[in-house]
Amino acid sequence: MFPIQLEEKVQGWSAVSAVTLGIFVLMTSELLPVGLLTPIGEALDVSPGTAGLMVTVPGLVAGLAAPLLTARAGTVDRKVMLAGLIGLMAVANLVCALAPHFAVVLVARLVVGVSVGGFWAIAGGLAVRLVPPGQVAAATAVIFGGVSTASVLGVPAGTLIGELTGWRGGFAGVAILGLVALAALLLLVPRLPAQRTIGLPDLPALLRANTGVRIGVIVTALLITGHFAAYTFARPLLHDLAGIDDGWIGALLMAYGLAGVVGNFLAGHRVRAHLRGTLILIAAVLSAATALFALTGGPFAGTVLLVVWGLAYGGVSVTLQTWMLKAAPEMTESASSLFVAAFNLSIAFGAVLGGFTADGVAVAGVLWVTSGLALAAALIVGVNRTRHIQKGTRS
Repeated sequence: MFPIQLEEKVQGWSAVSAVTLGIFVLMTSELLPVGLLTPIGEALDVSPGTAGLMVTVPGLVAGLAAPLLTARAGTVDRKVMLAGLIGLMAVANLVCALAPHFAVVLVARLVVGVSVGGFWAIAGGLAVRLVPPGQVAAATAVIFGGVSTASVLGVPAGTLIGELTGWRGGFAGVAILGLVALAALLLLVPRLPAQRTIGLPDLPALLRANTGVRIGVIVTALLITGHFAAYTFARPLLHDLAGIDDGWIGALLMAYGLAGVVGNFLAGHRVRAHLRGTLILIAAVLSAATALFALTGGPFAGTVLLVVWGLAYGGVSVTLQTWMLKAAPEMTESASSLFVAAFNLSIAFGAVLGGFTADGVAVAGVLWVTSGLALAAALIVGVNRTRHIQKGTRS
């Protein structure tokens, strides 16, 4: 009996590792142009603003693709879908590496957005099917660790490859890693037959009927919009507001990312027993850290607050995903697709909101936007005791 249980556990965590690698590669692919905008723009003769569409377009498409692909998945085995989407991403990055014109790159980036939205919507709720119930929170944290790790390791590594071999080499490297992730998914993930077929009308119906899901979507929109309103301008905030030399900013952003990885696993450890409290704490710390950043000056305070910011934000994805799964335990794919849609659309909206604030008010104003939206999120979760409304949202 024990050897059989051990073998099942190993197989389950091997599958979790393969899914995590897939998430890591996809998020690296989505964010890679951040570090390569200038050389791509110069090589393909487009302005920095136009080159920035390589980041905006995938986020918008991912937000739309998540619910659409989930609804259209039908009875397709989820392993097949994951493999197909990661393979599509690999091909899209290869096209980017070979693209003769920016228009070709943009079309390929659109395809990357489809892959990100569809893969994440399915993968976000898979932990409950891969590991025993008592390990679901830990497995979910590991899967979402791929998101944080992509920011810390994937994007800098891709940027470094791009600097050494040219920007096309960065895309080619991600394409190769995508093929490795494809092989891992095919070899390590078991068959995952569709458990429930849903249609597009089911998604708004779930949103209307389930208070926990509705709160989760609203809080996701507030936290992610707020975060990216300020994080998009991390470099000018550190340089102009905190007075940190440009030579240190890269290292500080790395420290921010490492703190995010730590925050992801700390939150993953807490959410099973203290979901609601963890979400309130994360939102409150985000609000406080960004408000203090706006109020205080100096390199030391800026450095400390940036790390605290990263620690808090690192727990956002795993906590919100867990919230959505508990809010709709019988409709995990639908809940995940709504979460991914809200998350990715909020990335794009947050960057736009931050741009208007920075240009129309001041760069420091984006921190107050973040603080205010995070505080609103904390208050909404605190006031709405969803465990009295829906058993699935028990915290």
